Amino acid sequence: MKTPHLVIAAGGTGGHMFPAQALAEAMLARGWRVTLSTDARGARYAGGFPDKVAIRKVASATFARGGVLSKVVTPLRILGGAVAVVGWFLNDRPTVVAGFGGYPSIPALSAAWALRLPRMIHEQNGVLGRVNKLFAPRVHKVACGTWPTRLPASVEAEHTGNPVRQQVLDKAAASFTPPNGEDEVSILVIGGSQGARVLSDVVPDAIARLNGGLAPRLRVAHQARPEDEARVREVYQTAGITAEVLPFFDDIAARIAASHLVISRAGASSIADISVIGRPSILIPYAAATADHQTANARGLVDADAAILVPETALDPASLSEQIMTVLTTPGAAARMRENALGQGKPDATERLVTLIEKLGRRET
Repeated sequence: MKTPHLVIAAGGTGGHMFPAQALAEAMLARGWRVTLSTDARGARYAGGFPDKVAIRKVASATFARGGVLSKVVTPLRILGGAVAVVGWFLNDRPTVVAGFGGYPSIPALSAAWALRLPRMIHEQNGVLGRVNKLFAPRVHKVACGTWPTRLPASVEAEHTGNPVRQQVLDKAAASFTPPNGEDEVSILVIGGSQGARVLSDVVPDAIARLNGGLAPRLRVAHQARPEDEARVREVYQTAGITAEVLPFFDDIAARIAASHLVISRAGASSIADISVIGRPSILIPYAAATADHQTANARGLVDADAAILVPETALDPASLSEQIMTVLTTPGAAARMRENALGQGKPDATERLVTLIEKLGRRET
């Protein structure tokens, strides 16, 4: 019997690659052959994929960068990539093609549509990205990591959740001791590299303003860009607050599990991690995110009373400090938010995607 073959088409950002990698690992475990279709830039982000995943570089381009000449050449590069993938698929027919967004996914999804192959897309955010919006009416299944997701009127979707890494699954529903006024209180501050500057500008001052004798009991872990590390650390030191300030946390799941409160941007992966582990959060969507998709990402946790939403335009140290105090000092607030966050989590998101892939695969048999 021929080994089923999954082609994953994904662009070159962590938001696209993390769920794609999780699916690849799961499908390999199910005995499938897996190929990642991406461009040269995307291939640089594929280091975490298992060695058994073949990486196929195809020509693609984006309209978001470059001058007028680049924008004229872009559709020609995408068309050339799609034609090349049609030839590839005719010689090595995939069982299913799954797109995870980004311009590098266009050639493989276009070829799958042209050859009438079983195909699906997975959207991580609460708003369809440009490429996924284009293909949503042209695939057999649309899977959504965030719910609700804004969809075209004619498109139906299934809420699978966003796959999370194994370190997050290992901490799923981790035990939680609410702040009690006596023991240490742990706050985790995380934000993507693009959006971390504003958090470094405001959050340390907000935490330094906390009253009620919290300062000696606070333990803060703050992700800051390298150029901001020194000044962030100085604010905490001046306030007498114990803080670890680093540009990257490779043990993010353990840090979320150890926290009483997470202050974070509202990226899809961060929302998924917070929900699966189950922690109260204050979410500050990145104002420059395309179509304000981070606000859409936060909506599920906010509507479930698991998180507090603070728009970037309303962010200032005094008001943020009040929000932090509300979570940490209102009896029962943190425990309720934690339980509500767990209710939004989808620790089985990868398995839900696997089920969709296998169902689509049966269309070919």
